[in-house]
Amino acid sequence: MDMDLNADLGEGFGPWRMGDDDALLGILSSANVACGFHAGDPRIMDRTVRTALDRGVDVGAHVGFPDLAGFGRRPLQMDTPELVAAVIYQMGALAGIARAAGHRMTHTSFHGALGNMAAADAEFAAPLVRAVADFDPALTISTSASRAIEDAAERCGLRVRTTFLADRACDDAGLLISRKLPGSVIHDPEQVLTRVRQLLEEGTVTTYAGSRIPMRAHSILVHGDTPGAVALARGVRKLVEAHGRVVPISRQTA
Repeated sequence: MDMDLNADLGEGFGPWRMGDDDALLGILSSANVACGFHAGDPRIMDRTVRTALDRGVDVGAHVGFPDLAGFGRRPLQMDTPELVAAVIYQMGALAGIARAAGHRMTHTSFHGALGNMAAADAEFAAPLVRAVADFDPALTISTSASRAIEDAAERCGLRVRTTFLADRACDDAGLLISRKLPGSVIHDPEQVLTRVRQLLEEGTVTTYAGSRIPMRAHSILVHGDTPGAVALARGVRKLVEAHGRVVPISRQTA
């Protein structure tokens, strides 16, 4: 079994750092890099990309609402052309920085409220996915389980790969539940590792309501901004390697 190990990185701003990106880049096979709208800035993006290149880690654009104060977790009212332009702007920024560093951007993922809204609403997802295809049809969309995004990607001829968020609870449709609900973010490392083990051994996840649903995941994501993220990522990698290989989604064939 080939499985990508992923985290959202570059989520500081100026002198403020969030998470131990350097340590995580020694464990991951791919990284979603903040592009300056919900977090990050040009210098952080450049440093993250260059470190990823040095460690052999893939990079993708982690695009979100223009909401630094809310970390991109607040829904914003934006008309579709404005939102599409914002997505393209962010991808262009990371692609340019990656090219200058001698790296390449392999994928795009939607952050926070933008990702949750796209995952749950086919009409909302369609123009965002089309923007990715128009920017670079060779990109892969990395997303949590979402029929809306998967169907839009298929219509656009884009490759899509499902990411299992190891420390986030989902509903019976596989969609992430609101962070406002108790237990939506799973902080207990042993519980997170149990969820990963279940995914690897059974191909299922246990939902917030207690149901077991099938999930075909190509990537496992650990949030880099949570306490103990580095140790947790090491634990997840050890589990993956016990069941197969850690391989970025750009090099997965199945």
